[in-house]
Amino acid sequence: MTSQAAVATVAKEAARMLLDSINEPADLRGLGPAELADLAGEIRDAIVRAVADNGGHLGSNLGAVELTLALHRVFDSPRDAILWDTGHNAYVHKMVTGRRSGFAQLRQADGLSGYPSREESRHDYIENSHASTVLSWAYGMAVARDAGVDPHRHIVAVIGDGSMTGGMAYEALNNLGHSGRKVIIVLNDNGRSYAPTVSNLSQSLAKVRLNPTYMRRQRRLEHLLRELPVVGHAAEKGMEAFKAAVREYFQPPAFFEALGCRYLGPVDGHDIDELEEAMRNCIEFDGPVVLHVLTQKGRGYLPAEDDDEKHLHDAPIFDPNVGPPKAVPTGYTQAFAEAIIKEAEHNPRLVAITAAMPGPTGLLPFQARFPDRFFDVGIAEQHAVTAAAGMAMGGLRPVCAIYSTFLNRAWDQVVYDVALHRLPVVFALDRSGITGDDGASHHGMYDLALLTKVPGMTVFAPSSAQELQQMLHDALELCVDGPATIRYARGAARQVDEHEVGSGLAARKVRDGAGDVCVIAVGKLVAAAEKAADALAAEGVEVTLWDPRVVKPLDEVMLADAARHRIVVVAEDGLRDGGVGMMAAAAIGTLCAGREAPHFSLLGVPTKFLPHGKQDRILAQLGLDAEGLARAVRSALDA
Repeated sequence: MTSQAAVATVAKEAARMLLDSINEPADLRGLGPAELADLAGEIRDAIVRAVADNGGHLGSNLGAVELTLALHRVFDSPRDAILWDTGHNAYVHKMVTGRRSGFAQLRQADGLSGYPSREESRHDYIENSHASTVLSWAYGMAVARDAGVDPHRHIVAVIGDGSMTGGMAYEALNNLGHSGRKVIIVLNDNGRSYAPTVSNLSQSLAKVRLNPTYMRRQRRLEHLLRELPVVGHAAEKGMEAFKAAVREYFQPPAFFEALGCRYLGPVDGHDIDELEEAMRNCIEFDGPVVLHVLTQKGRGYLPAEDDDEKHLHDAPIFDPNVGPPKAVPTGYTQAFAEAIIKEAEHNPRLVAITAAMPGPTGLLPFQARFPDRFFDVGIAEQHAVTAAAGMAMGGLRPVCAIYSTFLNRAWDQVVYDVALHRLPVVFALDRSGITGDDGASHHGMYDLALLTKVPGMTVFAPSSAQELQQMLHDALELCVDGPATIRYARGAARQVDEHEVGSGLAARKVRDGAGDVCVIAVGKLVAAAEKAADALAAEGVEVTLWDPRVVKPLDEVMLADAARHRIVVVAEDGLRDGGVGMMAAAAIGTLCAGREAPHFSLLGVPTKFLPHGKQDRILAQLGLDAEGLARAVRSALDA
């Protein structure tokens, strides 16, 4: 080994030892500039390895390394509350608050959550993984602090990665400025969410990063002024005043200060010294102050820096030496991506809307094919839904593609802006049911129970890729006097033959058994129910199996057929309470008036928050796999 290689090896080992020595934020405060640079590099390596092994949010965390280190060196967590929006930016925060060893089990069952978790650490206050909420949290905590109830000294709200496109953030910002309460707002401006951030404010912020004369020439000029003999310090201060005037004219201070929030910045989000000085300055001000920090999403990992779509915002398991393969839609999402383009080719009124997630919802091919008919409104689901209502009212046929968990944020708009006006908006709900590794906040467990209660709403639940494509066509053709929802699961989709695809609003009888048992399985669970039926048939138990296809309204032919059985089992990957099973049981009970109704076994998701874990494992734990369905049938027969 050459002496140069030996030195490099020793330096690398020293860097590893450095991270091993960080157990609490206080351990960061004695480090010098060179040690901090080494630590930042090691943290980036550790994040890449953890996400490569387990999947997770990569680009956003790589961009927040120096910012997080500066926060924990200046502020005294947990005495000072550091709040993250969104929580997927908190990997570095977790590493320096005693949880680095847990990254081997990141997002795994019984392992470290991919978001802040109050159960994991006293340094985690809010478990938010839905964007644009942190300023409201900060305002509320400031009220409690100022009332003498909450002991926190400083409340620091870190917001960015697209979160400033959400309306709730502006509501809270307005309230904070009006109240004058002291909150330090760190605006982590990386110009992105999943895709490039969409908003006039973000474009205004981006002028700084896009102006080639600002960041680069600014530092060169500052250096020259600083080196001037005798007058160097005064010249540098004069330059600061000039820069402030330029920013006041061209940049965001006027916006924030009109709302009552002082503005500082922009500062280089990868310069720890500059960050720390700016944060200490923020502490000196009374009232709310916004610190504008420029960061690079994916910094330090070439595959992330080179990813034009989302800078590896999130990533599956991959080889860290080469980076993840290019993200492409799969399963139900891919089926939707293909179907919406097919429908749009024949229907010029069809338009597509998403809330900052064109890639994950499968709309990038649509955007490329029909750029003038594609609308990304940013992280603003409420706006997306009401905008879709306006488009429908004007004669267009909007398809609104949103994750199931995020549609919860627009419940009022679904009910009163779309359904009350009987507008033909089609909701394509991706990631419905149990989603897996992202945990409680991302399971799409509410949509069935909620949307089936919306007057005039038609709810489709495809059991295969081909069913989804047929259902999108039927929703656009048949649902002209009210909204429709197509809810589908994350991951692989069954591929079936043409004769296994239904049409319209009719249910499909999958298996006509001669026994006492009827199973109604919703969407993704049809595949598990078929396996369960095969296993039961081998035991001499024949079951009738229905794929309802449409769970609102339920097919009367299916209900009448189920009513002739002694036992009816309904399985759904949504809430059991108030879900499809209870609706079916009530309807079948009405059909059986005057005679004995079947015994019902209703299987679904319990009304509680479910932790993260692999999708199939969680379904098995809930009895919603083939073995669980077969077990439910045996239990009902033995009762």
